[in-house]
Amino acid sequence: MKIKGRVKFVSQDKTQFFPILKQRVDEYFEKKKLSKHANASMVFKTFILLTGYILPFVCLLTFQVEFPGSLLLWTVMGICVAGIGMSVMHDANHSAYSSNEKINHLIGHTLNLAGGSVHNWKLQHNILHHTYTNISGMDEDIQDRLVLKFSPHSKVKWYHKFQPIYVFFFYGMLTAYWVFLKDLIQIFQFSKNGVSPLTKKETVIAVLKISVFKLIYIFTLLVMPTLFFNIPFIQVLTGFFLMHFLEGVILSFVFQMAHTVEGTTHPLPNEQNTIENDWAIHQMNTTVDFSPRSKIISWYVGGLNFQVEHHLFPRICHVHYPEIAKIVKQTADEFGVPYLVNDTFLKALKSHLSALKKFGTLPNASEVIV
Repeated sequence: MKIKGRVKFVSQDKTQFFPILKQRVDEYFEKKKLSKHANASMVFKTFILLTGYILPFVCLLTFQVEFPGSLLLWTVMGICVAGIGMSVMHDANHSAYSSNEKINHLIGHTLNLAGGSVHNWKLQHNILHHTYTNISGMDEDIQDRLVLKFSPHSKVKWYHKFQPIYVFFFYGMLTAYWVFLKDLIQIFQFSKNGVSPLTKKETVIAVLKISVFKLIYIFTLLVMPTLFFNIPFIQVLTGFFLMHFLEGVILSFVFQMAHTVEGTTHPLPNEQNTIENDWAIHQMNTTVDFSPRSKIISWYVGGLNFQVEHHLFPRICHVHYPEIAKIVKQTADEFGVPYLVNDTFLKALKSHLSALKKFGTLPNASEVIV
């Protein structure tokens, strides 16, 4: 379903939850004399992930590694480029990496290493997803995709009952689709529905820029190894899609385990296009943290396991979220606001698959409590 017009959030009780929470978070940074942006550990992580993506590719070209060793290098690239997406470009494109917007702009374009478009990503993620989280017809990130159903409000098809099984395959196709089709389809879609602020002329220029970046990306990873380094094309093609399959699976599961899980809500606006809730509390109802005690997961997924904190404070670098989470939980408890957490990765994964099963077997959307 699609919602026409802008959705507003209106709370009748005028809660002070978020103003007080924001004040406490600000006081934390002032008291600790900390910047809200990246620290030395974040810069080091950026270096590690970028190196983990670029160095294996250089090795592939330099040493012309054959099967199966080449697949191992493509695997490392897939794992690291997913980490770049979650830990590096994500913060930068939220203006959370640095107080200097030029640095954010530069680092944000590490998204090009995955073949994606920064322009489209900001519209889909920063505007639609962060503003209208889990609102069907507004949040592009939970829009049904081909045979995948992420909302209780869309029509159930017979095959949706099997989506907990085939979801792994289609998640693996996500970033390859992103490279070849999604961005070019999406930029016209955003222009048509008014999400994009660009004029028609600016949209044409943006399409040309996106196309150039994609051609460079495709040439570098798919054509150059065979054309200049005599690596068999089938070997390059296999490695390329292996990398994207891993990247797609990792990115999709990490994101969906924060929103499409048991316990979150999927509210719809009323006839006046209004969500009768405070925006911050809406975020608390639609977002879940997972594995908050795992330092390894927190390091790799860039704080996306602290998704509650990220949705409330997207302009704060994720390295600060573990400490902010304590403040969020304390304040939520005081105001009686739900603070949703799945303690482990496996528990979050199970909850996501259970939600997919539920959405795929609903008789109709009207029977869902939202």
